Amino acid sequence: MSSNPRAQRKIEANETTILRALNQAMADAMEEDPKVLILGEDVADPEGGGVIGTTTGLSTRFGDDRVRSTPISEQAIIGAAIGASLVGYKPIAEIMLMNFVTVAMDMIVNHAAKLRYMSGGQTHVPIVIRTMTGAGFSTAGQHSDFLEAWFAHTAGLKVVMPATAEDAYGLLRSAIDDPDPVIFIENTAIYWVPMKAAAKGHRVPIGKARIAAEGSDLTIVTYSSMVPRTLAALPAMAEAGVSAEVIDLRTISPWDQETVAASVAKTGRCLVVHEAVQPFGVGAEIAAVIGERFFGQLKAPVGRVGAPFTPVPFSKPLETAFLPNAKTVADAAINLVKATH
Repeated sequence: MSSNPRAQRKIEANETTILRALNQAMADAMEEDPKVLILGEDVADPEGGGVIGTTTGLSTRFGDDRVRSTPISEQAIIGAAIGASLVGYKPIAEIMLMNFVTVAMDMIVNHAAKLRYMSGGQTHVPIVIRTMTGAGFSTAGQHSDFLEAWFAHTAGLKVVMPATAEDAYGLLRSAIDDPDPVIFIENTAIYWVPMKAAAKGHRVPIGKARIAAEGSDLTIVTYSSMVPRTLAALPAMAEAGVSAEVIDLRTISPWDQETVAASVAKTGRCLVVHEAVQPFGVGAEIAAVIGERFFGQLKAPVGRVGAPFTPVPFSKPLETAFLPNAKTVADAAINLVKATH
């Protein structure tokens, strides 16, 4: 990763970035549906557009009654969004950093996630909670956590984590359309990377994975910023004689068991890769399901790659050592395949 993540190559005419794709998705949704609102800290700043600039220009275009800057209070943001959703609006609530959702966990877990169940299906909470995470910027443990497994463990919440600009646009449009709460997690490390742009109105179904690369020896299941790092590891694997199929989950909950199962049935091996700490993570759930469904067909135990069980370090050398990278993935994949040939 560059020391300046914004210092990327020039964006071509048919390209965009995840940052721009998110902005366009919100603009298109607001243009089509006057019930779509945005709430969050500094989101109505016409130049700043929130902490990272994802809402730049939207308050100028749609007015500060629909793009509303809030006090620095995560409980107020989520509480207001839930209330607005109950009277017919479709709020997008921006929580500046993923660690800060902890302040509003009661609102998210006990209210947004459960109101449909507690009302016998009569009440829906169509809110999108956007938040960002990502290590590699020396922002330390209170600003860099990966908490997707918390939300995936909560019935009533959908959890999505895009890895491309096209998917960021399509998944956000689908999340806004969804009648139930969606946790939409963005990774800072890939915000500014030039990528293929989505067509206006494009949708990516929530719960549907994509095959990012085809292979025959091993299935690698990953998501978010670990997708490009895993793809970057493929040449080293190929040099060692390992052909890996890479699956980008896109949605963490509900995850696409059928796409993963079809790939594992073909390769007989599976490695799950995520940036979050390895213990008790998303990889543990996927490994358990694969083990249950394919125990007799697996050529090797399901492998996992994740960060060590510690908060994200502030020290740059320690943070670099903490983060899984292309070499970490390549070594794990090669060892898993070579050990069972």
